[in-house]
Amino acid sequence: MGLFDKIREGLKKTRDSVRDKVERVVNSFTKIDEEFLEELEESLIMADMGAATSADIVEMLRKKIKETGTTDAKDVTGLLKEIIAGILSDETSFHLSTKPSIVFVIGVNGAGKTTTLGKMAAMFQNQGKKVLIGAADTFRAAAIDQLAVWAERSGVDMVKHAEGADPAAVVYDSIEAAKARNVDVLLIDTAGRLHNKKNLMDELHKMFRIIEKKAEGCDVEVLLVLDATTGQNAVSQAALFKEAADITGIVLTKLDGTAKGGIVVSLKNQLNLPVRFIGVGEKLDDLQPFDPKAFADALFDNE
Repeated sequence: MGLFDKIREGLKKTRDSVRDKVERVVNSFTKIDEEFLEELEESLIMADMGAATSADIVEMLRKKIKETGTTDAKDVTGLLKEIIAGILSDETSFHLSTKPSIVFVIGVNGAGKTTTLGKMAAMFQNQGKKVLIGAADTFRAAAIDQLAVWAERSGVDMVKHAEGADPAAVVYDSIEAAKARNVDVLLIDTAGRLHNKKNLMDELHKMFRIIEKKAEGCDVEVLLVLDATTGQNAVSQAALFKEAADITGIVLTKLDGTAKGGIVVSLKNQLNLPVRFIGVGEKLDDLQPFDPKAFADALFDNE
C-alpha cells in the first residue's frame, strides 16, 4: 500500500464525515449565494473544523470565488481542497540535522504518546539513523516498561532511571549517552499529567534548561501528541501545552478510528501548530509524515 493509500484509508471516517456534509450542501444548491455559504460553514463546523476555522475557510472561499469567477456550487469542493491545503502548508521544516538531534515528546496520558515514540524510533532506525530513547516519564512505571518493549522491538537502546526519579536527571544522562554513543536522534518521553498545570510547566522547564545547557547548538523538536478521537478537546489541550512549551509540531494519533480529523485544520489555523506526523493504524509503520496536499486530497477523494 502506497503512502497516499495509507493516508486515504486512515482518513476514511473523517472523509466520509467531511465529504458527506459538504456534498449535501453542494448538491442542494445550483448557485453560490449567501445562504449556500452559511450552510457550507455549518457543515464544516459539524465536521469538527471548529467555528472560528470554519468561518475563516468560508471567508477565504468568498475571495477565491470572486477571483476565479466561480458560479457553480459543484465547483466549490475543488476550491475548498486548495484552501485547506494552503492552511495546512508550513514553511518551517522538521530539523534533525545535528548529531545528536533531540525530539522531545509531550502529551497527556492516553493520547498514544509512548506508542508514538516507539513508532518514531522504528521509523528513524529504518532511515539508517542511530536512535536512543530517554525514558523521562518516571511518574508511571508502566511507561518505562512500555518504552522498553518498543525499544526492543525497534532495536534501539534506552536510558532509564527508577520509577519516581527526577525526569531532568534522565534527560541529562540521555544527552550524555547520546553524545558518547554517537547517536543521530535522541527521543525523550515525558510524563503526561495535566491535572496540575504548574507542576507540568515546572517539570518541562527544568528539562528544557538541561537541554539548553547540555545540548547547546543541537536541533530540538518538541512534538505534542494528541488523540484525534477527542475532537475539539485536542485543540484545547494544545493551547494549554503551548503555554508550557515551545511546541514545534503536532503528532495526531488514532486518525483511522475517528471522524474528527477536521481538527488538523483547526490546530494549524487557530494555534499555528503544524502537524508533523499522523497515526493511521496500529502497525509499526502506520505513523506517517504529514503531507498537507495528500491530506486535503484524501479528505475529498471520491475514488
